[in-house]
Amino acid sequence: MKKKIYLAAAIRGGRDMAQTYKQILTYLQKYGTVLDPHVGDTKLTTAGEMLDAATIYQRDMTWLKECDYVFAEVSTPSLGVGYEIATALNLGKKVICLFKKDTNLSAMLQGNPNLTLISYGNLKDIEQNLAKIFGF
Repeated sequence: MKKKIYLAAAIRGGRDMAQTYKQILTYLQKYGTVLDPHVGDTKLTTAGEMLDAATIYQRDMTWLKECDYVFAEVSTPSLGVGYEIATALNLGKKVICLFKKDTNLSAMLQGNPNLTLISYGNLKDIEQNLAKIFGF
């Protein structure tokens, strides 16, 4: 059965890493259905989607409840991503945080034994780590 995957990454917190998010999305789509592919859209700006906040909140909470895995790219600080990580953990979801090796990662993430943290130097590192996670 195909896994349902939620991808958390900065939108309003900054889109400097949009190309990286797009590549992570492409890799994750090999292993399952990414419920929120808009996160990898390089045309999406910090203005976010053209939906009202309540609609986005309800939709994303539904996706978090439905998913099997949450992958969060946490190199760019984002209040929304932090909220999604905490919500996913409270729902008992497997949460994997990806971050660039030179990131000054939050102690709240580093110290949480319920998170899987994966640092990467390049996109190939991400691809190889995802293959290990999914058993390929």
